[in-house]
Amino acid sequence: MKLTLRYYGDPVLRKRCAPVKEVTDEVRQFVADLIETMDKAHNGVGLSAPQVGKLWKIFVIRDPEIGPHGELNFGKPIVFINPELSEPTEEQVILPEGCLSFPGFHIEVMRPEGIHVKYMDLEGKIHEETIVGFKARMIMHENDHLNGVLFIDRMDPSKKKLVEPILKKLKKKYKSS
Repeated sequence: MKLTLRYYGDPVLRKRCAPVKEVTDEVRQFVADLIETMDKAHNGVGLSAPQVGKLWKIFVIRDPEIGPHGELNFGKPIVFINPELSEPTEEQVILPEGCLSFPGFHIEVMRPEGIHVKYMDLEGKIHEETIVGFKARMIMHENDHLNGVLFIDRMDPSKKKLVEPILKKLKKKYKSS
């Protein structure tokens, strides 16, 4: 079932999420709906629970893959339940980011090149891995949502002043819809 996306200005996007105590049928159904919303409804590469109004520590990403001709493709979704991020690399990279909660808005964000992540999957199995590159960036972006942090909070303060009028229009547009 397609879930209703929450947009910039919705207070739920600024709230911290609670850990999932156990993987239940309700959690499995929610994850299925989250993936459907990300994939079919919005063609996104990542989506977190608060972006659809649920304050659970869950997000999904579509794993990036390099195709046979060097093109970037997105594979099957990966589910992260109760993720814990640690050990960010010292190397920082600035790249453009977008967000389904900010339609049509992209900014440059500096993030570590890599991160260590520990998380649970839908079977309750714990995974740990160190990830670098675009996948690490997606994980950091979605994990920020679980803590009430938005990608605009990561941008250079002087540049944020420049985009403030755009953010105000975006907030106004989605508040009325």
